[in-house]
Amino acid sequence: MHFTYILKSLKNSKRYVGYTSKDPEIRLKEHNKGCNKWTKQNKPLILIYKELFETKKEAMKREKFLKTGQGRKWLDINNIK
Repeated sequence: MHFTYILKSLKNSKRYVGYTSKDPEIRLKEHNKGCNKWTKQNKPLILIYKELFETKKEAMKREKFLKTGQGRKWLDINNIK
């Protein structure tokens, strides 16, 4: 199983989109420890959305879409802020 997930920065309300094979709650803890440059600079973070996929390829495809203009618009329309 693979997930596409969205985190929200409590510092500045920006969203972070990613994918993982781990439980998104575990991945959130890693991000809050500062596992990459963006999350380190924008923590603390909360998990606001997740989707489950059968394959890594599907999760990566969804992540890529959510990072596009149309994907961000979809998130806003669905009140995922």
